Amino acid sequence: MKRKDENSKTTMYFSENPDSQHDIKELETYLLGEVFYFQTDSGVFSKNRIDFGSQTLINYADFEANKTLLDIGCGYGPIGISLAKVKKIIPTMIDINNRALELAKINAQKNHVEARIFHSHLYNQVEGTFDYIVSNPPIRAGKEVVHEIISRSIDHLNENGSLTIVIQKKQGAPSAKSKMQAIFGNVTVLKKEKGYYILRSFKDENS
Repeated sequence: MKRKDENSKTTMYFSENPDSQHDIKELETYLLGEVFYFQTDSGVFSKNRIDFGSQTLINYADFEANKTLLDIGCGYGPIGISLAKVKKIIPTMIDINNRALELAKINAQKNHVEARIFHSHLYNQVEGTFDYIVSNPPIRAGKEVVHEIISRSIDHLNENGSLTIVIQKKQGAPSAKSKMQAIFGNVTVLKKEKGYYILRSFKDENS
């Protein structure tokens, strides 16, 4: 059984305007062999460190330079910002949490990254298509949210584009894997590490 305070924190991360008192922190961390600086705050996911799931996704995101990327549920920005800086990806970053979005904008500037960063509940405000979509989804917001990220991604991917997500086995990796197979007709487990799965599906002529 989840503790009440844990569920409350999850709800807070997936809300538009967290009402928790500010607790601003400055993180210095290495991602993909380079140093990054992130400002974080209360009311956002993993404020004290870059979470292991995001780090694992970043490490196994073998993306090509100058391709477009949509980071869904970007939080304060570690995935989109690090891939943009090191992999030379062109990022669009979205979240429902306005506090997280303000931090993501600050962090893009801190790390000298240009990115489109704006408010959107999942894909609702997203226009156009992308070469890559990535997400460390808000698992405890419910399986329906995770499955919506998967099912609607195909309409926002270019031909031969890919969806890559990170999800823990105990929090629904098998279910997410099955959903990706059903939507795309293909799914690959790129990596399993410490209970985390990196899953990828491609949009092809059979999808």
